[in-house]
Amino acid sequence: MGWVTEHHPTTAELNACVQCGLCLPVCPTFRLTGRETASPRGRLHAMSAVAQGIVEVDESFASIIDFCLGCRACEPVCPGLVPYGRALEGTRAEIDAQIPGRSSRHRWAVGTALGSRALMRLGGIALSVAQTLGLTGLAPRKYRRASNGLRRLKGRPRSSIGHAGGRGDSGTVGLLAGCIQDEWFRPVNQAAIALLEMAGFTVVVPERQTCCGALAAHDGKADAAKRFQTRNTDAFGGYDYVVATAAGCSAHLADYRWMGHEPETLDVTVAVARAIEDGRLPRVSASNGPIAIQDPCHLRHAQRVVAEPRAILAAAGYDVVEIDEAGLCCGAAGLYTMLQPEASDRLGSQKADQVRSTGVSRIASANPGCEMQLRSHLEAAYDIKHPIEWYFEALTTPGIG
Repeated sequence: MGWVTEHHPTTAELNACVQCGLCLPVCPTFRLTGRETASPRGRLHAMSAVAQGIVEVDESFASIIDFCLGCRACEPVCPGLVPYGRALEGTRAEIDAQIPGRSSRHRWAVGTALGSRALMRLGGIALSVAQTLGLTGLAPRKYRRASNGLRRLKGRPRSSIGHAGGRGDSGTVGLLAGCIQDEWFRPVNQAAIALLEMAGFTVVVPERQTCCGALAAHDGKADAAKRFQTRNTDAFGGYDYVVATAAGCSAHLADYRWMGHEPETLDVTVAVARAIEDGRLPRVSASNGPIAIQDPCHLRHAQRVVAEPRAILAAAGYDVVEIDEAGLCCGAAGLYTMLQPEASDRLGSQKADQVRSTGVSRIASANPGCEMQLRSHLEAAYDIKHPIEWYFEALTTPGIG
């Protein structure tokens, strides 16, 4: 049958792969299994076979694509500059369209719930009560590890949605609060607002915004992702910058078509690091000791943002300790923890062992899924926060080291 939607990988994208194999050593799933079909090269070969009518889009093909984390570690090393992430999302949209029953899989969760502030709020309340009563261990097995990786929700600050403030000398920022970020990781957004306003920005968190659509796109729900994008392009019209506090969200925003208005889309680590470099935010003179850093894939590989989180931690007075200079995926990858629990657990355990080997108990991670994965695989003594949280804490809490 070949492709049936407008989202499919193009001939040019597939032909850009020269089958050199440089992607193999950096691919986490290939390293786990040694299987060619678990590598970017193998998956692109399978996509080409569909395009040529050699194989069908069936469950066998879907299993090859489903096993991919979507970490995009293959992109920086690819001499052909294959846009693997876009090809992967297009292929998943095809799978969603062609295999019976696939279109309904997770549709409510990623296409409806994540875009509904009311439903996310109800979910947050339920999780907070479950944590307080010690009931998270009763969750179904595929959700249990993720729920164990959550921060404590009771007593968290109020949502930042609707906030507006700051001088505006440095320009205007529209802050993407995020769906999961706004409900489960509110202190990150609070730190972002405070730091950006300290740096001279006017910061607005628009009421009309919604989920960025990254999880929907990663799961093949292209229509839902497009719907979220359309709403956000309207909500964020007129700002100089659109800033996201989760690496997965900022990577997805970078691919938006802004319908005539082209704000600069930034991950918050880039915005804060720039402000420190320009002298609009201070450096801490005290030494606060070592801190281990974990690179989210959609920050390091998709956006090539590596130096900025380290610069922020250094400005906070920390000595940055590397845990994995190759930046291999921790195994979180959106819904991957539930869809491929065995592979996710193996990768999470590997990452946790890397952290333990440093002997450092403070960890910086700039993505909520990665933070949850690390916390669920590490002991309670480990303290995990976003780099800007560590920095804001260093500025506002004397003697934290």
